[in-house]
Amino acid sequence: MTDQDKLSDDDTKRALRVWEDYQKAHDVSALQGKAVGIDPKTGRVWFGDDAREVSRNARADGVTSRLLGLRVGQGFYLRKGGSVR
Repeated sequence: MTDQDKLSDDDTKRALRVWEDYQKAHDVSALQGKAVGIDPKTGRVWFGDDAREVSRNARADGVTSRLLGLRVGQGFYLRKGGSVR
């Protein structure tokens, strides 16, 4: 992954605020463990069983920008070797 493939710190912070607001407005308890993708530019949110499905759903809606990926109920998408990815 190149630096161009990564979200900026500002984009990441914006996406996390969007996700926080989304959870306040919507009950996501039934989606625990699902993948979620947040577009920091538009504030749109997509869900799926994994990152590929989230990406397909966003692309189907015409979104080509990078999404912040998380797991519902967790503050990360994938944890590996003690580091957060």
